[in-house]
Amino acid sequence: MMCCTLTPVRQRSDTTGDGGVRSAVVVNPTKVDVQQLRRTVTSTLAEAGWPEPLWYETTVQDPGQGQTRQAIEAGVEVVFVCGGDGTILSCVNALVGTDVAMAVLPGGTGNLLAANLGLSTELAAGLEVAIERGRRLLDVGVVHDQVFTVMAGMGFDAQMLAATSETSKARIGWPAYLMGAVRHLRDRPMRVQIRIDDRPPLRRRARTVLVANVGRLQGGVRLLADAEPDDGYLDVAILTPRTVGHWAVLIWAVLARRERVPRMEVFRCRRVQITSARKQPRQLDGDLIAPDRSLRVHVRPQALWLCVPRPVEAPDLTMDATAVTERGARRAERVGGE
Repeated sequence: MMCCTLTPVRQRSDTTGDGGVRSAVVVNPTKVDVQQLRRTVTSTLAEAGWPEPLWYETTVQDPGQGQTRQAIEAGVEVVFVCGGDGTILSCVNALVGTDVAMAVLPGGTGNLLAANLGLSTELAAGLEVAIERGRRLLDVGVVHDQVFTVMAGMGFDAQMLAATSETSKARIGWPAYLMGAVRHLRDRPMRVQIRIDDRPPLRRRARTVLVANVGRLQGGVRLLADAEPDDGYLDVAILTPRTVGHWAVLIWAVLARRERVPRMEVFRCRRVQITSARKQPRQLDGDLIAPDRSLRVHVRPQALWLCVPRPVEAPDLTMDATAVTERGARRAERVGGE
């Protein structure tokens, strides 16, 4: 498969007079110690020559979209997002189609986008990624009036999410999803019709259908090796295991990075419609949406500026994760020594 033409780093010139970058922080206050976060972020950005960021806290009524729009209207160039998958998804919906870049800070549990970026769980590394100004223009997937950056799904994956409690996620992190998955391994498959672009529809008895912009699952497991976030396509994975044994073989092949994974078909498309005979659970980027008989998805190319580790040209966004973590740690030591 030919590699896509990757988006070059964005060179921004509309900074403040002292050369710093105007920024804002959108934080879910239930996920982190906001006061500690504020002290660390403000001091680290000041050391890099950035002005103090604007601060917005999410609420139950508005998990991030409204706050991000306020930040955009205030003229910021970077929005730091700190929270779980739901917080990030809300902020992305406001940032798509703008020139404002998103920087992900560790917060919440099982963050899918951070896993695909290879971002450290260290706050210093998340800040360093933005400070170094590596930017990549990514595609997003669109479902009705919502967008996603990582994956949409219908079936088993959404069942797993629904079966995983917030308490267990807070206690043990992403492995909590494994317990939710075990509860549904023996469930019946769903009868689905899958129409990929303008091709004839496929009929399958599937456990789950995933529509992916990038290829990693919870825990950093790479399901789709060829999925790239800026190639103008989405990757569709149809999983058809019927027994626990089928699941075991499929999981082993994925973990071993086999070229061919039994009970899994993969297609590339710009749009796809998945239709079931009855309502099925659905999810976007690890966040549950209302069950429905159908999941219609299309790609919106080059829609979201994202702060990423350098080198930004790497097909795998995790390539420079270790190096940027080290650079972030050195900056944190300098800040702490002042």
